[in-house]
Formats: sequence, C-alpha cells, structure tokens
Amino acid sequence: MSAAWIGPAILAAFQAYMEHRLERGGPVDWSAIVWRGGDWLLYALLTPIVFLVARRYPLRRDRLARRLAVHLLASIVLCVAWAVGGQLLGWAIIAGQGRPSLGAIVSWFFTSLPFGVAVYFAVLAVERAAAYFVEARERETLAARLEARLADARLAALRSQLQPHFLLNSLNAVTVSVRDRDTATATRVLESLGEILRRVVRTDRPPLVPLREEIDFVRQVLAIEEVRFSDRLRPVIAVDDALLDAAVPELVLQPLVENALRHGLARREAATRLEIAARREGDDLVLTITDDGPGPAPAGREGAGIGLANTRERLETLYGSRASLTLATAPGGGTAATVRLPYRRIGET
Repeated sequence: MSAAWIGPAILAAFQAYMEHRLERGGPVDWSAIVWRGGDWLLYALLTPIVFLVARRYPLRRDRLARRLAVHLLASIVLCVAWAVGGQLLGWAIIAGQGRPSLGAIVSWFFTSLPFGVAVYFAVLAVERAAAYFVEARERETLAARLEARLADARLAALRSQLQPHFLLNSLNAVTVSVRDRDTATATRVLESLGEILRRVVRTDRPPLVPLREEIDFVRQVLAIEEVRFSDRLRPVIAVDDALLDAAVPELVLQPLVENALRHGLARREAATRLEIAARREGDDLVLTITDDGPGPAPAGREGAGIGLANTRERLETLYGSRASLTLATAPGGGTAATVRLPYRRIGET
C-alpha cells in the first residue's frame, strides 16, 4: 500500500513543475519540486501505522462511536507527524529555507489538517475494504470446507445407521412386535427409522442446529436401540432446558452415541447405562456421552471410527482450536466422550 503513494508524488511534482514553467515563468526550482513530491512520500512511511491502527481498532457497528473517536485522534496525531516531517524535508532540500520554527510547523499543521484527516480516512477505507474482501474469501472457503465435511457426516451417519445388520435387527424387532401384536412398538420403530432417514438424506440442513434438535434425533436412534436391546440399554438424557437453544454442529451427538453402543453395550452381557449430558462452563458448552461399559476402545479401533474422525474435523473447521473431542475412562469405569465448543445461542454470530 505504501508504494501507491508514488503516483500522487509524481503528480504533485509534475504540478509544481508546470506551475514554475507556466505561471512564474522563471527558472525551475527543482528542490521545491522534489519537496512537493517528497511530501507525499512521507505519508508512505505513515501508511503502515494507519493499517496497524485500523486492524487494532476495526470499525464495527457495536463500537462505532468509540472507534471513530480513536481514528479521529490517530488522524490528528499523524497530521502532526506529517507536518513536522514536511517542514524538516523542506529545510533539508530547499535552498535558502531556514530551520523550521514551531510557528511554521503549527501553521502548516492547521493548513493541512482537513486534507490530512481526509487522507487518513481514505487510507482507512482502503484497509477496511481489503480486510472485508479477505474475510469474505475466507468465509467462502470455510463454507465450502464445512459443506464437504457436513456431507461426509451425513454419509457417515448413513453408513453407521443403515448397515445391513442394523436394518435386519430393526426389521426383526418390528417382526417380533407384530407377532406379539405390539403394534405400538412396531409403529414407533418404523417412525423413528423413517425420521432418521429423512434427516440424514436432506441436503439443505444448516451446519449449526439447536441442541434440542440433536437431542430429538438421538432419542429417535435410542428408541430403536431400546427395542433391539430390551432391558440391557438404560439411556439417560440430562440436559438443562436453558441449553436447548445452544448452537451445535449437526450430527455431533449421533456418532458418539453409536460409539458408546458399539464399544460399551455390545461388549458386555449386563445392562449398560448411557448418559447424555450438557453443561455450560464459562464461554464453553460441554457435551458428554458416558457409558459404564469396559472402557475406551484401543487407540487403533478408536481412530478408525469414521464418525469420530469426521466429528473432530468438523469441530476444527468450525471452531479451530476452540473446540475439542476427547475419549477417556469415566469415573467409576466405562467411557466418557467429551465435546467442548464455544457457547453460542442459535442465530448468534
């Protein structure tokens, strides 16, 4: 950006040259011409400071008045620096010009103040426009990456929920319920399976959804699993109503529940307690899925999980280092999967 001042410097020097040639008619004072051009180049040295202040105090709607005051003060300070620099430059290169006095500097400052403030805010506008352009490109890139990860998540959900053995077991549960004339259970299983299918195949879902939607989706999954495992599965959902509007990535809980069922319930004969909880810790939302099974699967088996790996990648895409997914041994035995992410209500940016 500093190099852009070469153009105004050349134009100012050319204007000074033409004034000497056409209006004064005398010999050309090259030192004065160099001073006119060099005065513009002085602002090239000040431009990085404008950019630094602009990035430190960006203009935002919620703090607009305060930030404008900061930039107005900065523009005046830079006008002082520009005036002092211009006087010193003139003293250095214009023959016969005496050492600049305080009065001359003050006079030059007030003469150039309106124009200097305008130049400052023009540079500020250029910096903001460039920043908005870069941010827009980054948002587009992030949206593209997120859409790809979200598509992978839907595919992972389909792979984990619609495996042949899952469909077979679900249909067997329906068959047994029909034979026992338990049409209510059969209907409930089919309705839950239909809701799962409708959700995972939709392509217009947003990347962030209310926590209540994720809880409802998990309830549908667990409704089928409860029929399959009868009294062996004891799910508990402990989520405060105040957190139900929290924004969470779509399909963030389902792969963790599936992992708990696969490595907890499926690896033991006794009943398994599966607890889904949410709490707020400062600016973070913490989601935990805990089972009382034999503990976390070996690292190799854990890393091979498509749903878990995809969830980690989506969390990183959405929140960077602000979010994490960890698996650890739960207090008293079993596995605790913990998702930590920034707390935001749905609709907040």
